[in-house]
Order: sequence, then C-alpha cells, then structure tokens
Amino acid sequence: MVAKPQKVKKQPKQKTPHTKKVSAFAVLFAIIGLMAALTWVIPSGKYNMIKDPNNPSQEIREAGTYQRIDKVERTVDEETGEVTTVDHRQGLWDVFMAPIKGMADRLDVIVFVLILGGFLGITMKTGALDAALGGLLKKMNGKEIYLIPILMTLFAIGGTTYGMQEEAVAFYALIIPVMMAAGYNSMTAIMMIVLGGGVGVLASTVNPFSTGIAARTADVQLGNILWIQMLVLIAMLVLAILFVMNYAKKVKAGKYADDSSIAATFKPIDLNSVPEYNFKRKFIMGVFAATFVIMIISLIPWGDFKINFFDGLHEFLAGIPVFSTVLGVNHNGALGTWYFNEISALFLISTAVIAFIYHKEFSKKNVSITDTFIKGSEDLLSVAVIIAIAAGVSIVMRAGGIEDTIIHWGEKGLANFNGGLVGVLAYIFYLPLSFIIPSSSGLAAASMPIIAPVSELVGSNKETMVVAFANANGLLNMLAPTIASLMAGLTISGVSYKTWIKRVAPLMVVFVIISLVAVFVMGII
Repeated sequence: MVAKPQKVKKQPKQKTPHTKKVSAFAVLFAIIGLMAALTWVIPSGKYNMIKDPNNPSQEIREAGTYQRIDKVERTVDEETGEVTTVDHRQGLWDVFMAPIKGMADRLDVIVFVLILGGFLGITMKTGALDAALGGLLKKMNGKEIYLIPILMTLFAIGGTTYGMQEEAVAFYALIIPVMMAAGYNSMTAIMMIVLGGGVGVLASTVNPFSTGIAARTADVQLGNILWIQMLVLIAMLVLAILFVMNYAKKVKAGKYADDSSIAATFKPIDLNSVPEYNFKRKFIMGVFAATFVIMIISLIPWGDFKINFFDGLHEFLAGIPVFSTVLGVNHNGALGTWYFNEISALFLISTAVIAFIYHKEFSKKNVSITDTFIKGSEDLLSVAVIIAIAAGVSIVMRAGGIEDTIIHWGEKGLANFNGGLVGVLAYIFYLPLSFIIPSSSGLAAASMPIIAPVSELVGSNKETMVVAFANANGLLNMLAPTIASLMAGLTISGVSYKTWIKRVAPLMVVFVIISLVAVFVMGII
C-alpha cells in the first residue's frame, strides 16, 4: 500500500515592510505645478513701482496703486506700433522650465554648494576631519549631548545677526557625522542646525536681510523692535534646546530609529579607526576652521552696525604697492560686503591650500586631487538641484503676475481691523505669503511698502508689521518645502519631509503662540 503524500500547507507570503518617503524633489515639483495652476485662477495684477526713499538704487511698490491686468496682456509700442503679447498663464512647459530658470537665478548659491562639496571632499580625504572630530568625541566621553545647547546657541546668533540660512549647508558635514558617531541620528543634527539658526532668523534683531530691510522699507527704527525680538529669541531658543535634547535622549534610548532611514550623504565617524592627529592634519584643520571663520565675518554687514574696521583694513591693504595688485585686493570688497561668489572663491582657495599641504601623501597613495574634488561636488549635487527647483516656485508666481494680487488682498483685508488685532492678522497673512515668497529680503521688499502704511490707518504702528513679518517668515523658514536650505538639509541627512514635519510640529505650535503674543503686545503699546 502506497502512502498518500502529505499535503504541504502553503505558507502565507511574507510582506516586505515598506515605508513610503516623501521626496523633496517630488514635493517641490508638486508645489510648482500647484502655483502654475493658480496662475489660471488668481487674477494677475501689479503695483506702480517707485524709488525707495531709503535706498534710491532700489524700487518698491507704491501703496494704493494696485491694478488688475489681463491674463493675456498686450502692449503697443507708441513709436514703432509693435505689439507685444505676454501670457501670464503658466502651463506644463513653464513648470519644467521653472527649475532651469531657477538654476540661473540661484547660480551663485549653486556654485557655492558645489565648491563646498569639493572642499569637504579634499579635507575628508586627508583624514584631518575624522582625526579632529573623532578625538573630540573621545575626550567628551559620553557628554556629547552638551554640544546641542552650545552649537544651537551659536547658530541662533548667526541667524539673528546676519540671517544664516543657505550658509548653514556648510555645517552639515561637520554636525551629522559627529552626532551619528555619538549614538544619535542625522535628524538630531538637522534639528540642531535648522531649529537653532531658524529661531535666530525668526527672532531677527539686527539681521539686515530680514528685519533690516523690513524696518528700512517701513521707515521705522530697528531699535524700536529690538527688545521684543530679544525676548522672543531667548524664550524660543531655550525651548528649542530643551526640545532637541529631549529628542536626542530618546534616540539614544532606541526610539525614532526610522527617522533617518534614507541613506545620509555623510557617514558617522568610525571611532575605532580614527587617524592620527599629526602636525599636518592639525595644520589642515587650522585652515579649515579659518575658512569658516572668515566666511562668517565676511557675511556680517559690519557697516550697518557702524563698525568700519574691515573697511579700513581693506583700504590699507589696497594701498600697498605691488602686493595689492598681485593679490587682486582691488578686485573684491571688504569683509562684510561679500556674498556667495566671494565665499565660493574663499573655499576654492582653501581647497588649493589644503591640497598643497597634503600633496605628498596624496601622491604616495595615487589619490587624484581633481577626482577627489569632483567626487565631493557630486555628493552635494542633489542639494544644488534642490536649490534650483525651490527657486522655480517664485519664478512661476512672478511670471503669472499673482504676487502683487496676493499682497493686495492682504492690504485690503488688514484695513478692516485695528489695534493689536491687525498685527495678529498680519502675522496670519504672512504665513502663506512666506510659503510662496521664501526669500526673507524679497518678501520684505515686496510687501512692507504696502502693508506697513495700513497699520497707521487702523490705529496701530509700523513696528507691529515688522515684528509680524519677521516672526511669520522665520517660522516658515523651518517648515516650508519652498525653503531651499531646509530641503537641502533633509536631503543630505536622509530625512523625509513628512518625518520632519511630524517631529517638529509640537514645537512649532508653541512658537506660533509665543509669536502671536509678541505681535499683539507690540500692537497695543
């Protein structure tokens, strides 16, 4: 008798766990598409442009001059009779052209990012960064969490004084490997940079690119809002530090393992194989540190603070025969007047210096300096693309002629309220406006000539509008997907936009409450 074969029970198919991540590229392209669609719905319009009385080289919008324009605008040249047609409706072609135009619009920042990548690539290849940071971590011996309040305070100072934002990209390569090696995750590092610098920008005190332009355009003294912004800065910085430290402790305890599940650009330092911190590597780290110090000094507008030391130093160096000509001192400005082109050149010079210091070791190991530089640039290529796509959002809006319309809506809406309430409404108005016009300086210059006069018409003060603008714009700098520096940081750290919003949302709610109280108080005094 032949035994019947046993029926094998079919095992249920195992499902592979999959967590859907929201790509920064997808988010930004979706926003560009949305803005393009809105150009068909929102009426196009424009204000008359006049010379800024506080800065004659610039033009500002004139309050009360808004007028609707046709979606398909036709103008006739009076002399030639030539007809020019401009269609403000943005289509699919415009959506895909926007990042291309954004690349041209933000070329200075993109070049800086790529050169920064090459600079970091060369520095890391020498082993100096691993040696220095690895040695630091070993000395701290379990006290790495104290890096959080120290570094966040420094980033906040940078934010409140000169609006450190895109420049923060330079610090990701330092903070991410250190925090990961200390047992935290890349999200912890991003929180330190974005929230630290973000709080500073939100509570801008003397930041010339935020409150500086807003106050000048509104024709108010920056000192009139200094006290309220300082109170906001202290309160929010303390809360942000406590928030990040609490998060970091939970990460160390084994929570939030999936927050940084996408591969980060920069890897953690291997504390088991830290290179020797010899003389050459110390020298290289000296050049490395000096580069960052010069970058920070060069971006702070010292003239706005009545500090003329660097102007005098530049004048002195420019007056030295031969020396000034050979170095090309006359071909650049004093420290404090530099921007991305100048700091790109600074990082390129430092790269050359570091490569020269370590060229013998590179030759022995057959390391190509050029290939290493290019590989470093490739590591930050995604950041450069993010910056271009983010710039595309504003380009679509400008081409669609809807920026002025949205500002006009704010002008009309705020005129119906008074006192402290108008400041609160201005804050709420600036939240979506900061989303679609992510540039702090651009938003201040575009809106403040229109919004500031409204405050006086309803019995409030212009200072209230400046505080409302700074606080709302600063909050969106930490949240909006149109902020290139935020999306770049998330891309580098391997953190999805969805996860970022999920983690920081509770803190942002508290920040909104503090801001509303500050704006209301400013409006009634």
